[in-house]
Amino acid sequence: MASLAATAARRAASLARISTPRTPAQAASLVHRRGLAGAADHHGPPKVNCWEQPTNPGQWKEEHFVIVSLSGWGLLFYSGYKFFTGGKDKKQEDDPGNNVFCWDCL
Repeated sequence: MASLAATAARRAASLARISTPRTPAQAASLVHRRGLAGAADHHGPPKVNCWEQPTNPGQWKEEHFVIVSLSGWGLLFYSGYKFFTGGKDKKQEDDPGNNVFCWDCL
């Protein structure tokens, strides 16, 4: 029972030493610093929206560059698919009279 009280007293003393710094240097060491947070760390010219300078992709924001690049690749693959497959979406029907809408079929 005595050792339990002694352990609790030691923990309380060490917690009191950590939570209340005695000098300003100790207080500064306890302040949380955002080490790798890059939001406020600007290097180089500021980035712009892709529609403000469409001819200069080096100045675009990264997320705009990704969206435009992926859209361009998608358009390239889709148009290549349509070109090489002949763009045939519809099946050729033998009887052109089957295009009438049927209310009874619903």
